[in-house]
Amino acid sequence: MRPFNHLNAASLEEASAALKQPGSLAMAGGGDLLGALKDDIFETYPKLVVNLKTIPGLDGVEVKDGFLCLGALCMLGDLSRNETVQSLAPAVAEAAAKCASPALRENTTLGGNLCQLPRCWYFRKLGNHFDCARKGGGKCFAFNGDNRYHSVFGPAVFNGCDGAKKACLAVNQAELAPVLLALEAQIVTTARTIPIGEFFDCGVLRSTVLEPGEIVTEVRIPLPEKGTKMTYRRFSFRKSIDFPVVNLALVQKPGGEWRIALGGVAPTPRRAEAAETLLAGKALTPELAEAAGKAAVQGAKPTEANAYKLQLVKTLVKRALLSL
Repeated sequence: MRPFNHLNAASLEEASAALKQPGSLAMAGGGDLLGALKDDIFETYPKLVVNLKTIPGLDGVEVKDGFLCLGALCMLGDLSRNETVQSLAPAVAEAAAKCASPALRENTTLGGNLCQLPRCWYFRKLGNHFDCARKGGGKCFAFNGDNRYHSVFGPAVFNGCDGAKKACLAVNQAELAPVLLALEAQIVTTARTIPIGEFFDCGVLRSTVLEPGEIVTEVRIPLPEKGTKMTYRRFSFRKSIDFPVVNLALVQKPGGEWRIALGGVAPTPRRAEAAETLLAGKALTPELAEAAGKAAVQGAKPTEANAYKLQLVKTLVKRALLSL
């Protein structure tokens, strides 16, 4: 790695002030940033890395004011084993237990999982070989390149540093994102509370709506009604290490309402609203589960290389529904 300054922040105030300085980046568990620094994927190397793990009080799990509150610095391994999480939001524990590898789960955090940068191989190419749109470059190389793991619902469009419109086909692969979207979570930061559906975004060197100096402190999940059912599913080519090619979460509420959230298929986590509408208030049958799987991919625009993802979604939705 190249040289950079390092700050062990003692408080949110200190960290926030440091992160407002140009050329500064935040680090929690380091699962995302350290790999990026070692591979030298940025055109401009950071001047300062702000360590958030030294800030006390951000790794707790508690029930408060009708919410299950998860500290942003909770380690994924701890989340997977926490009895309160297993009892109130078992899909969260299940998703956390399937992230990365056993060793990495003990060092990577909930906040880091949600805020990670794209895993697209053009974005992550060693030595910044591809100056892609998400790094301020002129284009997304996946459009005419290898896009087998990319979006099947079209690109994200955003303003580049020069004000011109850019497009990106990279997908959001945060393991916890679909679960939290299905559970209607809220993201608490040092500046505001953001509904999970408004938290994820695409832009130059960012995948959330966080402003410079804004830090995620907590994730709040409304306590599920009695009788709520939920499950989590993912597909990857290797059981350990790999990010999900497709993942999803299903929540069935006692009144017959469904929430289905998909990951790995679009630039941001995506609700399968057509499938939710199809299922609402109906008795679940194998035929209905299959139809819901097909409805979940309505509007998809896959390429020849990633069209297989549609069948993955259909199958995972059907199996998840029948498991409930």
